[in-house]
Amino acid sequence: MNKSQIMSGEELGEKLLLSVREMQAGNAARTTKVEPNDVAKARLKTGLSQTQFASALQISARTLQEWEQGRRQPSGAAKALINIAFRHPEVIQEEVQANG
Repeated sequence: MNKSQIMSGEELGEKLLLSVREMQAGNAARTTKVEPNDVAKARLKTGLSQTQFASALQISARTLQEWEQGRRQPSGAAKALINIAFRHPEVIQEEVQANG
Protein backbone atom coordinates (compact mmCIF):
# COMPACT_ATOMS: atom_id res chain seq x y z
CA MET A 1 0.00 0.00 0.00
CA ASN A 2 1.17 3.51 -0.66
CA LYS A 3 0.50 6.46 1.62
CA SER A 4 -2.54 7.62 -0.38
CA GLN A 5 -4.26 4.26 0.25
CA ILE A 6 -3.75 4.27 4.02
CA MET A 7 -6.80 5.41 6.02
CA SER A 8 -6.89 6.75 9.51
CA GLY A 9 -9.00 4.92 12.08
CA GLU A 10 -11.54 7.72 11.93
CA GLU A 11 -11.84 7.47 8.13
CA LEU A 12 -12.25 3.71 8.33
CA GLY A 13 -14.91 4.08 11.04
CA GLU A 14 -16.82 6.61 8.92
CA LYS A 15 -16.74 4.28 5.89
CA LEU A 16 -17.96 1.38 7.98
CA LEU A 17 -20.82 3.44 9.42
CA LEU A 18 -21.81 4.59 5.94
CA SER A 19 -21.82 0.98 4.74
CA VAL A 20 -24.00 -0.13 7.66
CA ARG A 21 -26.46 2.71 7.00
CA GLU A 22 -26.65 1.77 3.31
CA MET A 23 -27.32 -1.88 4.18
CA GLN A 24 -30.03 -0.90 6.68
CA ALA A 25 -31.64 1.27 4.02
CA GLY A 26 -31.67 -1.69 1.62
CA ASN A 27 -28.98 -0.25 -0.62
CA ALA A 28 -26.80 -3.36 -0.69
CA ALA A 29 -24.24 -3.44 -3.46
CA ARG A 30 -25.15 -7.00 -4.34
CA THR A 31 -28.22 -9.14 -3.88
CA THR A 32 -28.52 -12.86 -4.41
CA LYS A 33 -31.78 -14.61 -5.13
CA VAL A 34 -31.90 -18.34 -4.64
CA GLU A 35 -34.72 -20.32 -6.15
CA PRO A 36 -35.79 -23.26 -3.99
CA ASN A 37 -35.34 -26.67 -5.62
CA ASP A 38 -38.15 -29.21 -6.01
CA VAL A 39 -37.62 -30.67 -2.52
CA ALA A 40 -37.82 -27.26 -0.86
CA LYS A 41 -40.82 -26.29 -3.01
CA ALA A 42 -42.68 -29.42 -1.91
CA ARG A 43 -41.92 -28.76 1.75
CA LEU A 44 -42.89 -25.09 1.47
CA LYS A 45 -46.16 -26.09 -0.17
CA THR A 46 -47.01 -28.22 2.88
CA GLY A 47 -46.25 -25.32 5.23
CA LEU A 48 -44.15 -27.62 7.42
CA SER A 49 -40.80 -26.97 9.04
CA GLN A 50 -37.79 -28.99 7.92
CA THR A 51 -38.05 -31.09 11.07
CA GLN A 52 -41.75 -31.83 10.56
CA PHE A 53 -41.35 -32.61 6.86
CA ALA A 54 -38.35 -34.87 7.51
CA SER A 55 -40.29 -36.70 10.21
CA ALA A 56 -43.23 -37.25 7.85
CA LEU A 57 -40.86 -38.73 5.24
CA GLN A 58 -39.09 -40.73 7.97
CA ILE A 59 -35.69 -39.24 7.19
CA SER A 60 -33.33 -37.12 9.26
CA ALA A 61 -33.59 -33.34 9.17
CA ARG A 62 -29.93 -33.32 8.07
CA THR A 63 -30.75 -35.46 5.02
CA LEU A 64 -33.57 -33.09 4.11
CA GLN A 65 -31.20 -30.12 4.44
CA GLU A 66 -28.70 -31.85 2.14
CA TRP A 67 -31.46 -32.38 -0.44
CA GLU A 68 -32.77 -28.82 -0.19
CA GLN A 69 -29.26 -27.39 -0.55
CA GLY A 70 -28.53 -29.60 -3.56
CA ARG A 71 -25.61 -31.43 -1.98
CA ARG A 72 -27.41 -34.77 -2.24
CA GLN A 73 -30.30 -36.11 -4.30
CA PRO A 74 -33.21 -38.15 -2.95
CA SER A 75 -33.55 -41.79 -4.03
CA GLY A 76 -36.31 -43.02 -6.32
CA ALA A 77 -38.70 -43.83 -3.47
CA ALA A 78 -38.02 -40.52 -1.74
CA LYS A 79 -38.54 -38.68 -5.03
CA ALA A 80 -41.95 -40.32 -5.33
CA LEU A 81 -42.90 -39.17 -1.82
CA ILE A 82 -41.70 -35.65 -2.59
CA ASN A 83 -43.80 -35.59 -5.77
CA ILE A 84 -46.83 -36.68 -3.74
CA ALA A 85 -46.06 -33.97 -1.18
CA PHE A 86 -45.93 -31.39 -3.96
CA ARG A 87 -49.18 -32.48 -5.61
CA HIS A 88 -51.05 -33.32 -2.40
CA PRO A 89 -49.54 -31.38 0.53
CA GLU A 90 -52.55 -32.25 2.68
CA VAL A 91 -51.46 -35.90 2.75
CA ILE A 92 -48.13 -34.98 4.34
CA GLN A 93 -49.85 -32.59 6.74
CA GLU A 94 -52.20 -35.40 7.80
CA GLU A 95 -49.20 -37.67 8.43
CA VAL A 96 -47.63 -35.08 10.71
CA GLN A 97 -50.89 -34.56 12.60
CA ALA A 98 -51.45 -38.30 12.98
CA ASN A 99 -47.96 -38.83 14.38
CA GLY A 100 -47.61 -35.47 16.13
